[in-house]
Amino acid sequence: MTSWMPELRGRSGPLYRAIADALSEDIDAGRLAPGTRLPTHRELAERVGVTVGTVTRAYAEAEKRGLVSGEVGRGTFVRDREVPAHMPTPVELAHDDSPVELGINAPATPEGDPASQALRRSLEELGRTSRLPELLAYQPAAGTTAHRAAGAAWASRFGLQARPEQVVVCAGGQHAMEVALAALTRPGDTLATEALTYPGIKVLARRFQLRLQGVAMDAQGLVPESFEAACRNGTVRILYTQPTCHNPTGAVMPEERRRKVAEVARRHGVVVLEDDSYGLLAETRPPPLSTFLPEASYFIAGVSKLLTPGLRIGYLVAPARARGERLAEEVGLASLMTTPLMAEVLARWVEDGTADELVVRQRQEVADRLDLTRAMLGRGVQREAPVPLYHLWLGLPEGRRSEEFVAQARRNGVSVTSADLFTAGPGPVPAAVRVCIGAPRTRVQLERGLRRLREVLDAGPEPLAAIV
Repeated sequence: MTSWMPELRGRSGPLYRAIADALSEDIDAGRLAPGTRLPTHRELAERVGVTVGTVTRAYAEAEKRGLVSGEVGRGTFVRDREVPAHMPTPVELAHDDSPVELGINAPATPEGDPASQALRRSLEELGRTSRLPELLAYQPAAGTTAHRAAGAAWASRFGLQARPEQVVVCAGGQHAMEVALAALTRPGDTLATEALTYPGIKVLARRFQLRLQGVAMDAQGLVPESFEAACRNGTVRILYTQPTCHNPTGAVMPEERRRKVAEVARRHGVVVLEDDSYGLLAETRPPPLSTFLPEASYFIAGVSKLLTPGLRIGYLVAPARARGERLAEEVGLASLMTTPLMAEVLARWVEDGTADELVVRQRQEVADRLDLTRAMLGRGVQREAPVPLYHLWLGLPEGRRSEEFVAQARRNGVSVTSADLFTAGPGPVPAAVRVCIGAPRTRVQLERGLRRLREVLDAGPEPLAAIV
């Protein structure tokens, strides 16, 4: 590793850009040869006297310029600039009329696809160990002790302290929701959730024959007084909630409100299922709601939206005094076990810091994509969340309906998601759509999709005769 130190004297503008400029000059001057490993983010931050986030953004800027390539778990290296990555030509861009997907809520792919690099390296390492046959054999339904310990360590990143025996390893967050509802509810029970909620919970409510009750929410999430009223007026068995980085609105519930919701649940004997799929995208956040109701809260520590969905691993954390056998039984009934090989990969990432690095890269990619989104759509149009996320709750101009707008956008070559999919209960459907800026693989594709979306916003509703 080089002891490179950027020369920043006499430079103006943001510090991250000044570091990238200094790196470019040293590469051009031959002071940094191709293949040179640069200092880690933390080491360079300490040398220069800046934050780790500044160095992360500087390296990301250098990667965009084709100066370096980052390999999660190995470091950042100077690239051979004689072999640049392919970028679409103006002619290619002008003639690309393929549809752009802004409806699927997937994590963004940072430059260099660090998750794929990390997976490739982990699989190579596993192939050289003696543990591979063990990972191909049957395992306990709740996961091995080591994999459950990794789940407890991952939950601690969200601010939730748990022991390994409280953790059940599931095949993603959706599976964790299914396992929890199967173990905790019976047909006819009432499932309360925010008035706007993740569509997957609506599907599961129908499957388990639960009565779904939407509870009023505002810009800060679930309204405690409305939750209290729902508990008094009916038999609410369980509350499914996303207090941090709510999907679709992005709302973040303040700590004091979390305490109030927890107290309402305690008074009425309601079990809480807390889904934290996106929380680590926020560098600072309130404690999980589950910390205020530890005796009756089940917590889903998300992975797919923070690292990569293809691992299909999620962690379900039960209360300390709960009997986890029922949860494990539901996993066993559905699939016998969650794939041990992928659970092992994630356990290694949690232990060696790869998972944390991937989250940092994801935060930076989200910030850059949001800058592009604001430039294309304007700040006054979108209802921005307090935390940078790759899903936006886009308010529509007066007179526009969600379903009509979605259909018009699709005809214009861009997909977004209608508000009616998120509406829980019979209330009115908001004039809004969810826009996902992480789904396009490149920022070039994202820009094309946002431009088409801007055109639909500016064009106004189509004549009725054009809608068949």
